Amino acid sequence: QILSPGSEGCTATVHATGVVKETGKKFWSTKDPGQQPFSYQAGVGGVITGWDQGCLGMEIGEVRMLLIPADEGYGKAGFPAWGIPPGGTLEFTLECLQVK
Repeated sequence: QILSPGSEGCTATVHATGVVKETGKKFWSTKDPGQQPFSYQAGVGGVITGWDQGCLGMEIGEVRMLLIPADEGYGKAGFPAWGIPPGGTLEFTLECLQVK
């Protein structure tokens, strides 16, 4: 199955690892001990814009690197609780596991 711009609202399940580009620090990974793959509704704004748009078109088994500028991520405020600084650029490695 393919997650495409025409399939908004489908549930995608991915492995994801997020790194702050400016620091090289990993802030989240579904592959860390105790973590599980992440599922979300695609194309409906439930996740940051860069992720929502960057995942469209992924095929099951595909691994994709996303470089997400602050205005498509956590913006000027960042996300301090996760170590994401104000205006931080994010690098996500995503592996598409399932699309429903």
